[in-house]
Amino acid sequence: MSKNLESPDWYNRTRQQEFLYLFSDKNMFIDEARIKITSGKGGDGIVHFRREKYVPLGGPDGGDGGKGGDVILEVKPTLNTLATFQRQKIFKAEDGKRGGGNNKTGRSGEDLIIFVSPGTIVYDEETGDMLADMVSPGEQFVVCKGGRAGKGNARFANSRNQTPRIAEKGEPAKERQLRLELRLIADIGIVGVPNAGKSTLLAAVTNAKPKIASYPFTTLEPNLGVVVLDDDLSIVLADIPGLIEGAHMGIGLGHEFLRHIQRTSVLIHILDGLAEDPLLDYAQINSELALFDPQLESKPQIVAFNKIDMPDALERWPELKRQLIKKSAGKYAEPIDISALAKTNLRALLYKAANILAEIPEPKASEELPVYRLESDPQEYKIVKEQSGWRIHGEAIERAAAMTYWEYSQSVRRFQRILNSLGIEEELRSMGVKEGDIVYISEYELEWSD
Repeated sequence: MSKNLESPDWYNRTRQQEFLYLFSDKNMFIDEARIKITSGKGGDGIVHFRREKYVPLGGPDGGDGGKGGDVILEVKPTLNTLATFQRQKIFKAEDGKRGGGNNKTGRSGEDLIIFVSPGTIVYDEETGDMLADMVSPGEQFVVCKGGRAGKGNARFANSRNQTPRIAEKGEPAKERQLRLELRLIADIGIVGVPNAGKSTLLAAVTNAKPKIASYPFTTLEPNLGVVVLDDDLSIVLADIPGLIEGAHMGIGLGHEFLRHIQRTSVLIHILDGLAEDPLLDYAQINSELALFDPQLESKPQIVAFNKIDMPDALERWPELKRQLIKKSAGKYAEPIDISALAKTNLRALLYKAANILAEIPEPKASEELPVYRLESDPQEYKIVKEQSGWRIHGEAIERAAAMTYWEYSQSVRRFQRILNSLGIEEELRSMGVKEGDIVYISEYELEWSD
């Protein structure tokens, strides 16, 4: 839909509306994605008997199928966005191949490796559980295991049944809906109101090339830069886009930006020396941080009063410094005056941040590390009486039904033994199942017979 840029409505946009409009760029930084993954199905085992000249009664030689491929997430350090998942949202690993005669095992399906950025957090979309926090380069996480291979009839031969006409189909594939969330990994996060000079600071001290202009919301995506202070000391800075009032509630896409600050160890809080009320900006940003995550308020913080090269800023600095020290009440480091444009006091600022960073102890185990809850018993089941028959729900029994060759009587009898061992047959009788009733298990329809 076209927009009339000369209409009064365009010029009267609120800051939030302008921000959302600018952020709609198709090439924007992508830090959240939802994908569907499917592991490979296990290959089917087969029923086969040895057929060879002069060997009229060859034994069973049906081979097993191959294992289905796993779906694996792997951290690739050269990635810094989840934009790949905007183009592709469905991933499937290769199925295992069917077994063959002469005890030939089917080929296993290849594992599917999906590359993600360092700092990617993996959630189960259906349960909301956190599955993995992927940080280290090369780190892997098997998010969906491939189906087990079905057994061929050679595996069922014994002294009592030397010609088994029974085999297993491969275990069905597993599906999962995932939500991926990227949180930048940086030592130091640069925060402040729009147009305070965050991007100018990052550009001045690193090789990063963020977009810079003299209007709010120039930075529409987080930027990373590496600062090399000396041969043995380098730090990673993240320029977080400007925060506005209500960011903790998601206004102006606040959540998408605030979460990138959570991984940083130290904050550099940039104040605009020419702003109408720098102290109000200072209070607003700290309030938004605390409301989004109380732990952000306790992070070490250095206030950098920017644009000190301007006479107006230089004149108001002494009083503002006194007020800032009073407001922080010893909670944060002493504020420092800088000019990101003129590169005044930047080295002192960075060394100050690096010294604070060095004093921070190694992080303890995060509260957000994956929590693996006790899984439900796969042998549990539920029987529901329906108008047309009986329906059985349960992970183990549904998997067994999918792996059964219904055309072989021995396979059917084996399935009946599974029903009996799980207690399903007895419970059906107690619930009043009758001869000829239909029993539904997944997509299969079975007729009950005593």
